[in-house]
Amino acid sequence: MRGWIFAPAALLLATACSASDPQSATGADSNSGGVAVGPMSRVMSADDYRPSLFDADSADVDNRWYPLRPGARLVYRGSSLEDGERVSHTVVAVVTDLTKVIDGVSNAVVWERDFLDGELVEAELAMFAQDRYGNVWHMGEYPEEYEEGELDKAPAWIHGIKGASAGVTIPGLPTLGTPDYAQGYAPPPINWVDRGRVHETGATTCVPDGCYDDVVVIAEFETGVPHAFQDKYYAVGVGVVRVGWRGSKDDSKEVLRLVSMTHLSPERLSASSATVLRLEARAYRTSAVYALTVPSEQRE
Repeated sequence: MRGWIFAPAALLLATACSASDPQSATGADSNSGGVAVGPMSRVMSADDYRPSLFDADSADVDNRWYPLRPGARLVYRGSSLEDGERVSHTVVAVVTDLTKVIDGVSNAVVWERDFLDGELVEAELAMFAQDRYGNVWHMGEYPEEYEEGELDKAPAWIHGIKGASAGVTIPGLPTLGTPDYAQGYAPPPINWVDRGRVHETGATTCVPDGCYDDVVVIAEFETGVPHAFQDKYYAVGVGVVRVGWRGSKDDSKEVLRLVSMTHLSPERLSASSATVLRLEARAYRTSAVYALTVPSEQRE
């Protein structure tokens, strides 16, 4: 389940606390469904997606636990198991000042780079939009995976193309006890079947960047893979600050913590966006799926 999509903004609240990685194993149920999305506690599933859920400013993602503010740059460090060996892992995420329209919905574009033992193994463009209820939807992604510095594959999926459909990354009102929900879907050979469930609310956690309370933990898992969970810790006004694992069947045992959060200067943001546009230009040549999308544009 690589594809981190970390997108925080400004640090709001730091309090003294202690934290540990999740350890206990739990089983995944097979409930389909959605999340609480507003004061009426209405439950919405990914099947409820429709463009009319979104306003013209859907790329302006300001979900309390997952704000995507252009220029935010986050660095995460930790480790994971690769072929049974624990290696260092770094993820760098930048919220660009680009938007991309998918199915008539304007999306924020997030650029992520994934390093194992200092080597770039994946670069990704991921698209997110917020509906009028505050739910953040994942509308698609273009990942490039590298082997020894060379492009190996680019398993892109985009909502509405070749059977792929959008899903919810995090609800507008995360509520315990609501059913798990699709975080997006793409049929084989991509086989994107990730689901999410609100695992904890009101949590506290500390990472090298600081301590946070009122944290929401979303447990992510794959359909058909029981006893393997990736827990993402979302802090108010920041986004993901920690990634942990649970379950006897989890293979990667991924651990990541936020180590720095900065805001790019206009010059550095412009340079990042130029790099992203070059990556997108390659995506049009590489991916038959991405080739069917409209180009990203600079925010006005």
